[in-house]
Amino acid sequence: MEILTHLLEGFGIAFLPLNLGLAIFGCLLGLFIGAMPGLGSVNGVAILLPLTFLVPPTSAVIFLGAIYYGAMYGGAISSIMLGIPGASTAVATTFDGRPLARKGMADRALVAAATASFVGGTISIVLFTMFAPPLAAVALVFGAPEEFALMLLAFATFIGLGGDDIPKTFFSILIGLVLSAVGLDIVSGQPRLIFFDIPGFFHGINFLVLAIGIYGIGEILWTIETSHKGIEVSQARLSIPRFVDSLRSLAGTAKTMVMGSFLGYFVGILPAAGATPGSLMAYGVAKSISKDPDSFGKGNVDGVVAPESANNAASTGSMLPMLTLGIPGSPTTAILLGGMVIWGLEPGPMLFIEHTDFVWGLIASLYAANLFALILNLAFIPAFIAVLRLPFTILAPVIFILCLVGGYAPTQDMHDVWLMFLFGVVGYLLRKLDYPMAPAVLAIVLGPLAETSMRQSLLIGHGSPAIFFERPISGAIMVVAIVLLALPLIRLVRRAVRRSADA
Repeated sequence: MEILTHLLEGFGIAFLPLNLGLAIFGCLLGLFIGAMPGLGSVNGVAILLPLTFLVPPTSAVIFLGAIYYGAMYGGAISSIMLGIPGASTAVATTFDGRPLARKGMADRALVAAATASFVGGTISIVLFTMFAPPLAAVALVFGAPEEFALMLLAFATFIGLGGDDIPKTFFSILIGLVLSAVGLDIVSGQPRLIFFDIPGFFHGINFLVLAIGIYGIGEILWTIETSHKGIEVSQARLSIPRFVDSLRSLAGTAKTMVMGSFLGYFVGILPAAGATPGSLMAYGVAKSISKDPDSFGKGNVDGVVAPESANNAASTGSMLPMLTLGIPGSPTTAILLGGMVIWGLEPGPMLFIEHTDFVWGLIASLYAANLFALILNLAFIPAFIAVLRLPFTILAPVIFILCLVGGYAPTQDMHDVWLMFLFGVVGYLLRKLDYPMAPAVLAIVLGPLAETSMRQSLLIGHGSPAIFFERPISGAIMVVAIVLLALPLIRLVRRAVRRSADA
C-alpha cells in the first residue's frame, strides 16, 4: 500500500506541465537519436546532459530517462528499414527485422518492435516498482563466477543459431572472441593482437564499427548483387487493415514478449551488463524454444519481438543498481549517475528515503515515457515506410553516408572507418558462404565481459576452475550451459548411428 501511495505521488510530479512536456520531447528526440546509426542512447544522453542544468533535478532526470526510452524504441527503425543497427542494443533486431522488410512486411516488423518494446518496458517498470530492494540484493549476490556462468550460458544458447551446421557456428563464435581480445590486456596492460603494430588497434575493436560494417556495408553489397539478378529489394505498404492484421498476428508472440521482458530485466540489473547482452540472449532463447527455429534469420516475427522486449526491459533494469547501489548497469546509466552527482544527489539506499520525490517522480515518468514512445513510434510508421519506397539508387548512398557517420562517431578515428569497410566485405563473404554472423556479434559483445569475470573468478579461486561449480548459483548455470553445449553433439551422434543402421 505504501508503494502505491508513493507511486500516485510520483504521477502527480510526472504530470506537471514542465515534466510532461520534457517527457514527450525527450521521447521524440530519443526516437530519432536511436534511429541514427552510431548515436544511440549513450551519445544522445551525453550530448544533451548540459541542457538539464536549466531545470530542477527531477525534471532533468525525467527528460534524460525519456531520451533513453525513446532511443531504445528508435534503434529498431534503422535496423529494420536499412539493415543498419541504430545502436548495439538493436543488432539482434536486424537478424529478422531486415528480412521482413525485404519481404514487403516492414510495417509488421515495425509494429512488432514498437509493441514488444512497450510490453518489455511496462513489465520491467512494474517489476522495478514492486521489487526494487529485493532485486538489488539479488544483483549483489552475482559475483564474477555467476557472471561468467551467465555469459557461458549465452554462448551455449546461441549454438543453435547456426542450425545444423555446428562447425560454422563454432567458427563464427571463435572469430568474434578473437576480435574481442584485440587491444590491451585487462590485467597486465600489455598490447595483444595489435595487427602490424597499427596504433588504432590499441583501443580495441569498437562493437558498433563491427555491427555497422557487417549489417550496413555488407547489406549494401549483398543488395547490389541480388538486385542485379532481378530480385526485388523491398516493397513497403501500409494500410489500416494491414496495421490491424499486424497487431492481431502479435497474439502468438505473447510468450516470447514475456520471456524477453523477464530475461532482459534480469540481465539489466546485473552491474555493467546492459541491454545488448540481454537482447542477444533473448533472441537465442526465442530460437531455442521455437517450433520453427530454421525460420529465424529469414523473417520470423519472434526474432524481432524477443530482442526488442528484452532491450527495453534491460534499460529499466539497469537503472535499479544505479539508484539503489550507485553502480551503473549500462553505459547510459553511467552518464545518468554522473548527472545525479552534479545535481547534488547521492545514489544508494538512502536515496529512496531522503529524496522520495525524485525517485518516485522518475519511476512514474517511466510509465508515461513508455506510453508516449509507443504512440510516437506507431504514429511515425508511415514516414518510416516511405523510406523503403525510395529507389535503391538513392537509398544506397544515404545508407553509405550513415554508415560512415556511424563508424566515425564513436571514437572519431578514421582507423575505425577503414575497419568498418573491411568488416563490410567480410560480412558479405560470410553471407555468401552461409556462415552465421549472429554468433560472432554475440561473441564480440560478451567476450570482454566473459574474460573479465573469468579472470577475476580464477584469481579468487587461486587458479582453480572448481570455483564455477562450488557456488550454488554459478554451479547450476554452468550445468545448464554444459547440457546445452552437449545437445547438438548428441544429436549429431544419433544421426550418425541412424545412418549406419540404415546402411
